[in-house]
Amino acid sequence: MQKTPVIIDTDIGSDIDDTWALGLLLKSPELDLKLVTTVTQDTPYRAKIAAKLLEIAGRTDVDVGLGPRETETWGPQASWVMDYDLAGYPGQIHENAIEALVNAILSSPEPVTIITIGPLTNIALALEKEPEIASRARIMGMLGSIRSGYNGKPSPDPEYNVIQDVSACRAVFSAPWEITITPLDTCGTVVLSGEQYEAISRSNDPITASIVENYEIWAFAHGNTKKLDKSSVLFDTVAVYLAISEDFTAMEMLDLAISDKGMMHVDENGRPVRCATDWRGNCEYEDWLVQRLLS
Repeated sequence: MQKTPVIIDTDIGSDIDDTWALGLLLKSPELDLKLVTTVTQDTPYRAKIAAKLLEIAGRTDVDVGLGPRETETWGPQASWVMDYDLAGYPGQIHENAIEALVNAILSSPEPVTIITIGPLTNIALALEKEPEIASRARIMGMLGSIRSGYNGKPSPDPEYNVIQDVSACRAVFSAPWEITITPLDTCGTVVLSGEQYEAISRSNDPITASIVENYEIWAFAHGNTKKLDKSSVLFDTVAVYLAISEDFTAMEMLDLAISDKGMMHVDENGRPVRCATDWRGNCEYEDWLVQRLLS
């Protein structure tokens, strides 16, 4: 099987869906993960979560890069990595994620897929440092809201990954690489419940068990002390899926622009973006996700 070389840029350690997405990536043999970069706020804290999960998965061949550190405040998964020594990670830790991104893309003999599941700060800085990366990579992002908003609302919302750094999103959209996104229209409806979640929660697979452990820690940090019977919304998993297949999604090429307030909208002068705007099979995707995490 020919594998797609992948970099994932993530704000893992805030919403739990990044942890599910990284776990899904590690369970996907179609993808060859080369680098994990962390973005926004306390990036070393985020890197600890990624590195520990990589170590559990036996993937210490994957480098980890730290984006610019903005705070020293840990997030809701802190207890999972409280005693984890990032310096002891058996793989390569890069203090400068921007340099690591550029070098990984330019040194790859094949085009690289950058899966972006956080604000686009790191990607914009990498573009500024070396514009040539846009000819050697494509973007696969969890970004924006076209026709539907959070919780299936029948109108768009300003989506978190866009509004956290609007200028970075605009910079990435202005570069000449192929961009594919899952907006809230599709990724905002993915929740595992009932037998699907029960099967995940019982798994002894090291990666999947680590996802569940982190989810329970995350939920407790948000005041949930009851037994969990469903996942939170798993937005970011769809961006990973799109790097593998589009069988379950309806794709449209839309000309998109981004307002000063971070609203993504169709505009005749906008930038062409491939968008997963609807599901061909939402239930089928959730079945696929469960099967992949249990494999």
